[in-house]
Parts: sequence; C-alpha cells; structure tokens
Amino acid sequence: MLKISACGLEMPSPAGQSNPMNQAFILGAGLGTRLRPLTDHLPKPLVPLFHEPLAWWTMAACAKAGTSRFAINTHHLPDQWKHFVKRADIRHTDITLFHEPVLLETGGGLKNIEPWIGNEALLVHNGDIFSTMHLDKLIAAHESSGLPVTLTLRTHGNEADKHIALDESLTGVTDIRHSLGIAKGTHIFSGIYCVNPSFLERIPLGEVVSVIPAFLDLAKLGQLGAIVLDDGEWLDLGDRDSYLKAHQTLNLGLAIHPDAIIENGALIENSVIGPAAVIRAGAVVRNSVVWPGSRVSQNAVLDGCIVCSSEEVHGVHRDEDL
Repeated sequence: MLKISACGLEMPSPAGQSNPMNQAFILGAGLGTRLRPLTDHLPKPLVPLFHEPLAWWTMAACAKAGTSRFAINTHHLPDQWKHFVKRADIRHTDITLFHEPVLLETGGGLKNIEPWIGNEALLVHNGDIFSTMHLDKLIAAHESSGLPVTLTLRTHGNEADKHIALDESLTGVTDIRHSLGIAKGTHIFSGIYCVNPSFLERIPLGEVVSVIPAFLDLAKLGQLGAIVLDDGEWLDLGDRDSYLKAHQTLNLGLAIHPDAIIENGALIENSVIGPAAVIRAGAVVRNSVVWPGSRVSQNAVLDGCIVCSSEEVHGVHRDEDL
C-alpha cells in the first residue's frame, strides 16, 4: 500500500455544499484487455483523454462533488500509478494506492480497503468511465434514502447494456440481468455508486468476488437504491471504438496541445495531438489520437489511428493502433 498526501486537486465544491461524502474509491485494477495494445503501455484508467489521464478526469469529477480523499486499487503496471500520484498538479488530495498482486474483482477490491473506509460512506467510480453527471445528486439521493447502496443509472444507450430493473418509483432496483427472475432490465448501470460501510459485511473477506451477488442480496430485501441521472455526458471508454469516439465528440479543451510540435506542411484533421508529440512535415493525421511524446514521420498518413508507442510511425495506416 502506498499513501501519497499531496496538496490535491483544485476543484471547487458546488456553492453551499456541506460535503456529506468526503471519500471516493476508483476501481483501477482491471487489465484493460479490450483496449490492448494501448494498455500494454498504461493501466486503462491512465490512458490519456484529451491530454490528461482518464483517472485525472475521474478525480476531478469526484472532487467537484465534494470528495477530497481517494483510494485507488492497482494491479497491471502498478509503477505507472506511482508516477501518476506524484503529479505536481494533484494538490490538496489524500491518495492511497492499494496494490492487488492477485486481482480481487469489484467486490474483493472493495472489501480489501475496508479499514481505509472506516465509518463513512463512500463514492465508488469505475476507472474506465468518463462522466459529467452531477454526482452531487447521487450523493444527496443516497444520504436521504438511508439505504446501504445507491446505484447511478442511465436511461438511454445500447439495449444490450440495460441490465437493471427498477420499481415503479424508479428509486429501487428489483433485478439485475434478470438474475432473480423478477423483471428484465430497463436501465444501464453507470459504474458509479455510493455505499455505506455496513454493506461490506455482505462481501466475504479474502475472496475474489464480484460486487453483484451482494447487490442482488439487497435487491431481494428491497434495499438496493437507485437514481436515474440522464444529465451530462457518460461514456464507457473500455474499448477502442469508444475511446476514439470520445475524442471526436467531446469538447474538453484544445485538441492540439500547445506543447505539441507540428511542422510546417503537416495536415491535422479531427484529431487530438498530445503534449511533446511530433508531427513531421508532410504528414497527414485524420480522425486519430496521438499520445504525448509520440512521433509521426514525414509524409506518413494516418486515418482512424491511435499512436501510443515510443517508435516513430512511418507509412500509411488506417484504423490501427501504433
């Protein structure tokens, strides 16, 4: 376990907020197999989104809702997380890394940080999610419900991802993936939720286990809460297509970082170019993402590509990870 007490993210809380939930757990231990070869270089939550690691955007969203204390579980490429938490711009933040030599799954990972959680409620955020939803609404709903868990749900999206069934009030979960045989799903689970410390009593100690069985136990008892938040953006960036699409549809600042080097005669169209990246003269980069420090050679042509390696890219490429 590595604990970093730095100065923290400078993200103001909403006016008048009393910060009812001060701590958050970011699930960062996944292998990111659907994003390979990007995740051969970085853990999935550290893959850059508009020049900043996805985990940075997650921490900013949680901090905006009032949290200032973070736990992150790690497994794949853990040294990259040690570099991340030493960033100069992460100030006023207490970050604790919990390394898992053996992946504990979502439930096991949550149980593993039980001593860190203490007696306060916790905001849990999947590490491969980007969201601008109002998480303060989730926190308020959880506080007022008195229930052990409150899930954040979305109405719109892929029908195949609608695994959550709700009661008539739309505030209680009755079934997940039709596992209880009660109802088919109508809503998408966002991967963001709040839990009370008492919930961890339902997760066995020292086991590799998903959190879903414990959720289903609560659903049987009518104690699994929910809030539907369709405001703002919500994107699962767990695969290549969604990662590229996010860079083409989101507006998170300058697409070409001021510290990127774009030589005269290079053509950049609908692409995101990271800091210290180099695009040589005559290169054409369309609908692509070039990671920080990557290099595209003279007269190379890229379309729909992600450049993530340290090797300079030559030639013509379409829909490739380089």
